[in-house]
Amino acid sequence: MNGKFGKHCCLYPGSFDPVTLGHMDVIRRAAAIFDTVVVGVLHNPDKQGLFPVERRVEMLKRACEGIPNVEIIAWPGLLAHLTRETGIRVVVRGVRNAADLDSESMMAHINGQLDPGLETLFLPASPHHADISASMVRQLAQFGADISNYVPSQVLPDILAAFAKP
Repeated sequence: MNGKFGKHCCLYPGSFDPVTLGHMDVIRRAAAIFDTVVVGVLHNPDKQGLFPVERRVEMLKRACEGIPNVEIIAWPGLLAHLTRETGIRVVVRGVRNAADLDSESMMAHINGQLDPGLETLFLPASPHHADISASMVRQLAQFGADISNYVPSQVLPDILAAFAKP
């Protein structure tokens, strides 16, 4: 994978468990700026996942159909190791609020120390997506609330099935 991606490429990393319309907004906006957007589905060992990483990759591929300059990959390790392996020098992160900005800024500094020269660009959430988070979607779905305004239609059946009562 080393050096596969060109100079005008960015990485949008996350757990995407599940992918939300907020994630899709960042992907579409990044795809309008960069020649290639690599969406990296990372495994966070501190989080209990709703879907396995492979399933999240498949769901993201369906959600991103029609966005030709997006590639979806899975990565089991650190973000800085992925950027070194791929040669990607720009990470894009969506931020919804001040707490996100603080947290993402700290991670950007750490990733820059682990992979010198790595840049992180923050995209503020679009106002109509600022309240969407994957954890909020999971919680709403768990209690049977309508989540159709928060997730791509391509993955809605997957999420509903994950919470279907036997």
